[in-house]
Amino acid sequence: MKLFRRGESSTTDESVDSTVTVVEEPVTSSPTPGKGRPTPKRRDAEARRRGPVAPAPMTAKEARARRKASKGTKADRKIAAAERRAAVNDRRARMLAGEDKYLLPRDQGPVRAYVRDLVDARRNLVGLFMPMALVLIMSMFAVPQLQSLVTLAMLVMMFFMIIEGFILGRIINNRVIARFPDTSDTGFKLGWYAFVRASQIRKMRAPKPRVKPGDAV
Repeated sequence: MKLFRRGESSTTDESVDSTVTVVEEPVTSSPTPGKGRPTPKRRDAEARRRGPVAPAPMTAKEARARRKASKGTKADRKIAAAERRAAVNDRRARMLAGEDKYLLPRDQGPVRAYVRDLVDARRNLVGLFMPMALVLIMSMFAVPQLQSLVTLAMLVMMFFMIIEGFILGRIINNRVIARFPDTSDTGFKLGWYAFVRASQIRKMRAPKPRVKPGDAV
């Protein structure tokens, strides 16, 4: 009877292990099939979507005919023109009504709306500026004596208008600071905005006045 020693058993295991071979199967990756054609350029693709390009017109008459055809029929042009006029009129009506979205940047905001109400609620001497300018222009065709009188009257009125402009600017700024203490829209810029609106004829002001002269604001 033969006994196996510890060393012999380990040697036997190593010989058995060495006879085992691991066969690895090669990993084959299927190549991605190509399109078989080059990628078209962007302008070529867009041109293909638009269709073939028409040849250039040979005469001016042909060019006018193409422009007329591209604009559509006469009825379509009339409808489009009517829609544009309606959109413009609607936008102007909303602007004159004082809708903030349709106002010019200089007129937007609650501060400017409040200034307009303050000016529209007053009767200002500055409002006579445009009528007097018209009188001055008409007096240029009159006799020299009348021209001198009108010019002198205009100078006196302009002096008082300038004084009223400074007073109006101070009043507007004080009222705005009291109503909107956190606003930065004050000073000469705001006073000039009030002066320009006050110098316009009431019916020609845009946006239209929301208050009447003498109303409390």
